[in-house]
Amino acid sequence: MSLIDGIFLTLLNTVVCLALPKLLSVILSAKNQKTVPLQSTLTSQDSKSEIPSFS
Repeated sequence: MSLIDGIFLTLLNTVVCLALPKLLSVILSAKNQKTVPLQSTLTSQDSKSEIPSFS
């Protein structure tokens, strides 16, 4: 194997090691977002309720 082949394989390995985790996280997060059901709108509590003071 020549020096150029070794450099090429090293660069290829570096690119794969940096890109593969990001690609997998994008794919898996897209799958998880599809399976999570949408939540209905949240109902707010009474807006006139008082906040207790501890001072």
